[in-house]
Amino acid sequence: MSSVDTSEKYVVRAVRAEEWPAVKALRLLALRDPVAHLAFLETYDQAAAEPDSFWQGRAARAAEEGSGVRQFVAEGPDGAWAGTVTVLIEEAGTTDWAGFPVERRQGHLVGVFMRSEHRGCGLTEVLFDAALEWSWDEGADRVRLIVHEDNGRAQRFYRRLGFEPSGLTVPLPQAPQERELEFVLERTAALQEA
Repeated sequence: MSSVDTSEKYVVRAVRAEEWPAVKALRLLALRDPVAHLAFLETYDQAAAEPDSFWQGRAARAAEEGSGVRQFVAEGPDGAWAGTVTVLIEEAGTTDWAGFPVERRQGHLVGVFMRSEHRGCGLTEVLFDAALEWSWDEGADRVRLIVHEDNGRAQRFYRRLGFEPSGLTVPLPQAPQERELEFVLERTAALQEA
């Protein structure tokens, strides 16, 4: 699927708890991206105001086995992080962040970001491969993500990876006139393509 040779240029791996300063720095960079208002539910100012304990907890949960959360990063040969994606496992019988019922065990991809100088080389696909593999290993029946209705670039990318709109729309809390769209990838479809 990818044109990136990760064995020579990048390492795709889960974050470690002690890397919270890098987790914070990459998130703050993502929130300064020109399309951050379409991609993230928080602002730079909100995230920058969080205390170190918030970032320490976030990195610790994303690194802890059995937490139902895993943050993956693409690390360049110089050790700099090129991009990230986080997977949240949502359990059947619970309610998601928007108040919708979760009907089956699923992965939810959030926090997708790639530094602009690394876009278009296939590295995001490699990050998604790691996130999907972890989701399937965790027993997810499907993986979903939510994308803003005006974020055409992201929608095209997700479709290329096999994600399809489910028909579910989510109004944004801060702008109820705007909508986010749920895209899903069923485990059976993903395994057939592999």
